[in-house]
Amino acid sequence: MDTVDRDETPAERADRNWVELLQELRVTQTGIQVLAGFLLTLPFQQRFTNLSDWQTGQYLAAVSCAVLAVILLVAPVSAHRWLFGRHQKEVVVTFGDRLAKAGLAMLAITIVLTVMFVFGVVAGQAAGYTVAVVTAVAFIALWAILPWRKLN
Repeated sequence: MDTVDRDETPAERADRNWVELLQELRVTQTGIQVLAGFLLTLPFQQRFTNLSDWQTGQYLAAVSCAVLAVILLVAPVSAHRWLFGRHQKEVVVTFGDRLAKAGLAMLAITIVLTVMFVFGVVAGQAAGYTVAVVTAVAFIALWAILPWRKLN
């Protein structure tokens, strides 16, 4: 919510909010696309066939979340294309905001699953779980609790 009183029309506010959302999406889209690409190359590595069923499940969960994160974080651009020129900018901004939040949540889950998988393969499952918990706590603290506390 914008607490600064600006001298702008609702259309100008929607335009500004859309530009700000696009800037945020550019950062996250690149990151999740690189991570998804990395995950998609792993089955072609020689050592991949040595994974346990549990590790294969972790890997598939991470890939699934990465794909969903890519879909969610790119969807606002698609929605804009479909609604462009129909005077629906406020709808696009609201829809894009919701998709971006869901995409960020999936990005965090993807990263937690990925570090759990990688540390589990390299250093053992106990290390994988430990790093996953620490990573999840960091995401919750920095992406949810601290911003929420600033609002209250």
